[in-house]
Parts: sequence; structure tokens; C-alpha cells
Amino acid sequence: MYIQQVRCFPNRKLTVTGKGSVAVSPNVAKIQLEVSTENLHECAAQQENAEIMNRVLDALIRAGIPRDQIQTASYTIFPRYDFVEGEQILRGYEVNHAITVTIPEIDRVGEIIDLAVQNGANRVSNIHFRVENEELYYRQALILAMEDARSKAKTLGDAMGVQVNPIPIEVIEERISQAIPFQTMALTAREAATPIEPGQLEITAVVNAQFIY
Repeated sequence: MYIQQVRCFPNRKLTVTGKGSVAVSPNVAKIQLEVSTENLHECAAQQENAEIMNRVLDALIRAGIPRDQIQTASYTIFPRYDFVEGEQILRGYEVNHAITVTIPEIDRVGEIIDLAVQNGANRVSNIHFRVENEELYYRQALILAMEDARSKAKTLGDAMGVQVNPIPIEVIEERISQAIPFQTMALTAREAATPIEPGQLEITAVVNAQFIY
């Protein structure tokens, strides 16, 4: 009696990265506005800064920005020094007050920046654009990422001459930032109307998927 020997091979694994993207037009902007003042006396620098920032806040609220969409981001006071013949001499104090403003009407971003600058704001430290219902677009991108992973796995399997099971045994999702940042801008009230172009926001999903063959 002969017993046929069967050679068993464990399942072999193939790991690929899938990426999917959906392009959408952003409809919400968040900007950071700053008021920076300097004075020989600390209290005077604070007082001047408070007066200017109050003008900026009043102007924003009159323009229709709700108070709950305005938030203090930072408030700092630090001394400024000059160095004369190796000696450190106090030049005065600098006060910086930064606020973040959320603007749901994206076509008003340039208008709001100009309004703030006209009332004393002297720096826009960053602008970020995003889209409402971002999760909805992200899920669409996630589907595309999984399709991309399956396609890559099949392509590699065909190249190796093996059949890859299209159902992954493991999927790991990678979250990445979606906002569009703008660089810092120092502005003055004498500048012309500030043009802001939000462009397109690319919602991207990435997955690492493992298949067997």
C-alpha cells in the first residue's frame, strides 16, 4: 500500500498600500489675526494692544462674524533688548495678541482680512481652508483607496504568476491632514484688497492592506 505524500504550503502574504483622493472646493476658512505692539513701558504696550484688538473685534462682529467663531489663540509679553558695546539694554516690551476667526463664507476671507488690517491688525499668521461634511468625502476617498489596494495586489499577483485572494485579511487605515495652509503674511492697512484663492482641497485616504495567495 502506497501513501501519497501531499506537500502543504502555508498561506503567503502580500502587503500593498492603496491611495484614493477626492477633489472638492473648500467652503470654510480659519484665519489667525495678530496685533503686535511695542512700547518702552510694559503697561503702555498692553494698553495699546488691548485698544487695537478691541477695535478689530468690534469690526469683525459688526461685519457679521459671530462671537463664538472668534477665539484667542495666544497672548504673549516679552522684553526687547539692544546690545551696545556688549551691554544688554532694555529697549521696551512687545505684546502679541493672536485670535483665530472661522469664516463660513469663503468668498469673504479677503474682505475680513482687509477689515482687520484697517482696524489695526498687523499680521496674518496662517490661513487654513477646509470643507464641511469632510467625513462624507473622506469615505469616498477610502473606497477608492481600497480599490487601489486590490488592483495593486492583483497586478503583483499576475506578475508573480499566482492568484491573490481579493478579500484582504488585514486593513490598516492611515489618517492624514486635509487642510490647505497658507504662509504667514505681514500686512499693513495701505495695501490694496487682499486676493485669496482657496483652490481645490484634495481629500485623501490611505490604507495598508494585506492579502494572501
